[in-house]
Amino acid sequence: MNHRSVQMAHGAGGRLSQELMKQVFAPCFSNCFLDLMDDQAKLDLPSGRIAFTTDTYVVTPCFFPGGTIGTLAVNGTVNDLAVGGSNPLYLSAGFVLEEGFPLDDLERIAESMAVAARNAGVMIVAGDTKVVQKGSCDGIFINTSGIGLLRDDVSLSCRNLKPGDSILLSGSVGDHGMSIMTAREGLSFQSSISSDCASLNRMIAAVLDEVPEVHAMRDPTRGGVAAVLNELAVSSSVGIDIDETAIPVRDEVRGACELLGIDPLHVANEGKFIAVVPAQSAAKALDVMRRFDEGRQAVPVGSVTADHAGMVVMRTAFGSRRIVDLPLGEQLPRIC
Repeated sequence: MNHRSVQMAHGAGGRLSQELMKQVFAPCFSNCFLDLMDDQAKLDLPSGRIAFTTDTYVVTPCFFPGGTIGTLAVNGTVNDLAVGGSNPLYLSAGFVLEEGFPLDDLERIAESMAVAARNAGVMIVAGDTKVVQKGSCDGIFINTSGIGLLRDDVSLSCRNLKPGDSILLSGSVGDHGMSIMTAREGLSFQSSISSDCASLNRMIAAVLDEVPEVHAMRDPTRGGVAAVLNELAVSSSVGIDIDETAIPVRDEVRGACELLGIDPLHVANEGKFIAVVPAQSAAKALDVMRRFDEGRQAVPVGSVTADHAGMVVMRTAFGSRRIVDLPLGEQLPRIC
């Protein structure tokens, strides 16, 4: 391939399109389904119910401490499947590329996706590439869709919460959003902030193996922990009480949030999940989570109550209580 940046002809379906597939995507994503190069992937699926999800990633910058737009696309879709109680199996990947985007960067992103897929134990089995004129998009956008096989022994839903349930958080909050913002704005701190971008399906599967009575799981991406807890409270018509001092926030993340005037609970995470479990199962679930690197900091952060239905109330470090509301708008644009 003589060109070192994306050309309009790369999206035209001709020779350059074939070269892009053969030299960039095929070597990274090679598997028995994709290698056939048909217009569809003919998949082997065990019998049972499946889960299906899709998401589009437009993060800027496309490279950031702890990940790339490609790792984000793979891990984000894997995690969406996993928190629903499914075993992720197959992904598709659609790319919108801006004319002039460096091919070296595209290769780096594709390679990062391949590594993320291998780590998660999934295959990228279908894809598409479109090229738009310079100025029509910001370098690269990626859509990923995923299929997973649902477990028969669990029933996870945001409508399952019961008064007395424990709220568990798998680790520190705000790492991803602040990583993107500090990279974008050129902010510097004594310790660099790295995204928590990671696939969580193996840890989640282990939790569900040993604690199948889990009521709900969610990954707090856009809108952060605050958005997820509010959605859970409204969907189940219950109240949620949380303890500010129990929620882990890295010092450098807290500093960045204070500098930007942002509540860490409103900041996106890409390698954390919230689990709502019966109180008697909380210790066991935490023990399982802490066996994994991504869950070393797992902690109980609150409980479900019959009071103040549909609201999330936090006891602050000063002993007062305040309502944790949904963010009013998009405080951190283009973070996923």
